[in-house]
Amino acid sequence: MNTINLQPIGVVHSVNSNSMKVPLQGGDAVIELLPQYEGALERIEENSHVWILSWFHEARRDVLTRAPTRVNPDAPSYGVFALRTPARPNPIALTLVALDRIEGNCLYVSGLDALDGTSVLDIKPYYEQDIVFSPRTSKITASIREMRKAFMEKEAIRHHRENCDDMRLAVRMALIAEEQFGKLNDDEILVEVNGSNCLGDTLQGISRARLANPPRFKFRHSADVMKSTWVKGNKSVCLELRDKADLAISEDLADEVLFRIETVINQ
Repeated sequence: MNTINLQPIGVVHSVNSNSMKVPLQGGDAVIELLPQYEGALERIEENSHVWILSWFHEARRDVLTRAPTRVNPDAPSYGVFALRTPARPNPIALTLVALDRIEGNCLYVSGLDALDGTSVLDIKPYYEQDIVFSPRTSKITASIREMRKAFMEKEAIRHHRENCDDMRLAVRMALIAEEQFGKLNDDEILVEVNGSNCLGDTLQGISRARLANPPRFKFRHSADVMKSTWVKGNKSVCLELRDKADLAISEDLADEVLFRIETVINQ
């Protein structure tokens, strides 16, 4: 095979210096390009998100299987090509980040999971064609609820583009549904939402439920009710907000206090 020579185009500046403490959801960072590459940024500000390819210099390169234990200590092993683990023969990282602003040869981004001093190999814009709305993926679920909630919130904000009360309410509903049915991107899970447009939009984004192929999603706008019903096989779970006044303090309320929860199992 031919030898490949890679030259960094820039470097990451981040508060994260310990690979075991980098947030799985990424964080804020600055990508400083080498001055000779500043011209390559022309019109990049037209993009809200970009892909960052970087070189995870501290990652192991001598393993072919890993278990995603930071997400779930009980998760099984996978081949490294079936995971996003840093450990791999060539530790090239691919991260989708939000492009917050540009100052000269510096890109200010959020959602980057790279250490301070990481070499950047390339930057590519995120295109509409990149999306697969309802993909089939491995069932790797975080064992800690707060981590699952953080992952869902990241998905919700990317889809809904607004961190509003109804978005956060949708995340709470989706957390409960996931605990009842497992991974929500499942062709057998049906989702019906009664409520605000924000609630319906966010729940469709989190569940990846489509209107066809197969039909999994129904939405009815309501100014008075905030409710989602989840069905799989003979089991259904209905979650209805008890009082809209609770939205402002919903983070501090237990599920049973925030929602009327009705579970039905048909024989």
